[in-house]
Amino acid sequence: MGAFHAYDIRGIYNKDFNKDDAYKIGFFLVGLLKTDKVLVGRDARVSSDEIYEYLTNGITDAGADVYNLGLATTPMVYFATAKHGFNASVQITASHNPRAYNGMKVSRENALPVGYDTGLKEIETKVKTEQVVPVSKKGKIVDLDVKADYLKFLNGYRGDYSKLRIGIDCSNGMAALLIKDILGNEPIYIYDELDGTFPNHEANPLVAENIVDLQKLVKDNKCDVGIIFDGDGDRVMFVDENSRFISPDLMIAVLGHYFLEEKNQKGIVLQDIRTSKAVGEYLAPLGGTTQTWRVGRAFAAPKLREINGIFGGELAGHYYFRDFYYSDSGLMACLIILNVISKMKERGITLSQLISKIEVYANSGEINFKIEKKKEAMDAVRDYFISKEKPTASFDFDGYRVEFPDWWFNIRPSNTEPYLRFIAEAKTKEMLDEKVKVVRAIIEKLI
Repeated sequence: MGAFHAYDIRGIYNKDFNKDDAYKIGFFLVGLLKTDKVLVGRDARVSSDEIYEYLTNGITDAGADVYNLGLATTPMVYFATAKHGFNASVQITASHNPRAYNGMKVSRENALPVGYDTGLKEIETKVKTEQVVPVSKKGKIVDLDVKADYLKFLNGYRGDYSKLRIGIDCSNGMAALLIKDILGNEPIYIYDELDGTFPNHEANPLVAENIVDLQKLVKDNKCDVGIIFDGDGDRVMFVDENSRFISPDLMIAVLGHYFLEEKNQKGIVLQDIRTSKAVGEYLAPLGGTTQTWRVGRAFAAPKLREINGIFGGELAGHYYFRDFYYSDSGLMACLIILNVISKMKERGITLSQLISKIEVYANSGEINFKIEKKKEAMDAVRDYFISKEKPTASFDFDGYRVEFPDWWFNIRPSNTEPYLRFIAEAKTKEMLDEKVKVVRAIIEKLI
């Protein structure tokens, strides 16, 4: 069974895990989180109903009650977990992965994530080695509807978008469950019907081919902005009025206009180790101090809580908010960013013009190297540049991020694949191309 990862349980259903594994996960989860009730939501994937059936059988056989949310976005599960005081919750989803995948995102009290190092490893061990002995008094299943409460919460961030022309691609994912209740029929929608087979494109907005239809929609309809959600609604990404994809880390800077400028909430903003240096430089005059941390909700959400940060974001399109139990929400980020775009338009500033003020470095984007000797390659790249130049800053979690006066790089291993992921930024395109060329040469010697 290869479905247990750093952030969640996820893999190809009936290959990496199956219904019997789902049953055992449910059973052992109750003891791990010491609870008598577990909140469960699910996405619209074809296998989600079967996983729900077996997961909840395991939970009730362990003596705990299941509170069934039914179809839900992942952030909707976080909301219900924290607001209703659950000590355990599971969202059945494989997020942005292809249709054959499914999985589970597990949370504990206050919607804190349960990652591999904070509980999933223990569950994996029990699933593989221990026998299930059902208790005599089984738990029951109770339906719970939080949609109205969650919409009320989200609508608190809705602004006046009447002057904006908005294009939205729901990717046939879970954002379609709620989006029209918030934004109505004014935006121009595509793929806004729930369909867990993802018939139009995979629900991963980071893959260029998956945003082509949104880009065409924006161009054909002269939209001010295009918005695309992933499969479970915890991530959101944007294209500008020229249909150009905006690197999601730059939207951390855009959020600063709402929290730091409009709401005057000065303080710490969390960013991941791949974030453009431009973000911190842009937020500083607004009153934000950036702190760099590891990639993934299992790390970002607890860190934001620990530092009492105002908000945070990742290159992958996750945005975390103190006012949302330090959790991530694609819809909440969408509404807040639309507020900023709307106010900018009133001042005669387009989205592309706003981004051009932020994006002052040449950026490579993430480059993947397929290599087994990941640690050797990471060390070789780091050591080469440190021997040639004097770093101004260095981080050694999630691989290495090393900063120099005119450029920086991050090189990190994939948690689940034999890949090294490399990203770099420099003051000029020429310098960037030169550095990337050197890195390619170093790594290719080790492949």
